[in-house]
Amino acid sequence: MDQQVFPAEATYYSQREEFMKAGTPHKLPPVIEELKQRAKAEGLWNLFLPHLDHGLTVTDYATLAEITGWSPDIAPEAINCAAPDTGNMELLDMFATPQQRKQWLEPLLAGEIRSGFAMTEPDVASSDARNIRTSIKRDGDDYVINGVKWWTTGAMDERCKILIVMGKTNPEADDHHQQSMILVPIDTPGVKVVRNLTVFGYVDQHGHAEVSFTDVRVPASNLLGKEGEGFALAQARLGPGRVHHCMRAIGMAERALQLMIKRSLTRSPFGKELARQGVIQEWIAKARIDIEQARLLVLKTAWIIDNQGAKAARKEIAAIKVVVPRMAEEIINNAIQAHGGAGVSQDTPLAAMYAGVRTLRIVDGPDEVHIRDIARLELKSYLP
Repeated sequence: MDQQVFPAEATYYSQREEFMKAGTPHKLPPVIEELKQRAKAEGLWNLFLPHLDHGLTVTDYATLAEITGWSPDIAPEAINCAAPDTGNMELLDMFATPQQRKQWLEPLLAGEIRSGFAMTEPDVASSDARNIRTSIKRDGDDYVINGVKWWTTGAMDERCKILIVMGKTNPEADDHHQQSMILVPIDTPGVKVVRNLTVFGYVDQHGHAEVSFTDVRVPASNLLGKEGEGFALAQARLGPGRVHHCMRAIGMAERALQLMIKRSLTRSPFGKELARQGVIQEWIAKARIDIEQARLLVLKTAWIIDNQGAKAARKEIAAIKVVVPRMAEEIINNAIQAHGGAGVSQDTPLAAMYAGVRTLRIVDGPDEVHIRDIARLELKSYLP
């Protein structure tokens, strides 16, 4: 991070600015590929998959995810550990056929292509995945897909070659067995990338796309797992992924705290440095307390996943998804306040970090859904 990533940040944002001016906002800054080659040469590659040669557990990787969170636009992709590819690779690793692994998992693991995960839809409350309307109908040796998805992260990137699409294969089944997941190459006839969605006005390099599927026909062999297992696959995908997201958010909170402290030592309104003002000292102290508490809960969650499986960590996975984004949002917000006008400008990473962390309170299910799940699990042993 110190030798390669942080020094590359200025180059990355300069290259992105040039692409924005040229009308190609989703083109990859070349510095990323340079960093990828260096990281790969050093063995810092695919660290999120526990059974690969590096031998890292989910808990081990969690500490590294926090470090990469200090530079969230660059570091995760530099070591091939960026969402949504990580979750998609985990799904393919667990459920893909040998042919699917060769065609899609291997190039993803090599960092040669990127992918998208198409579950959320604009016309339904997607926090309840049972609501999704996209249809996946069997027709002979094929499946035919119709529907509209949005917030398909990564689909604007020219390197995105494959989408994992969740839709209904059997609307007559029980609520949790109506859905399936299927692999759809993004260049399949009938797939249309409609537009990019901004986050608080920010244009993500990989993009968050609205994608329509009109009579999209793919071979039945593209089904991921078994028909009717889509809901279960979605849950399997989200467990370790939430640990990754949360640890990166903790890294962002740590960087925001560092920036706030440095700023408070160089600004002296009303006769003394900000660092000597009681309100700033309270922000700093509370940030340290909250970061430490949040980190311990995430590491506990990772430890349970390593030792007992993701199902045993269900309550903790929900809890960290609520606790960490709220904690990071507050710290980044205070850091912005301490910076004054600079905090909301492009001269610091704080405004972009705030947009990203605030979005985390919706991504992978809003806070309210996780709070409901935690309450239900707590009440389970008390209620008949």
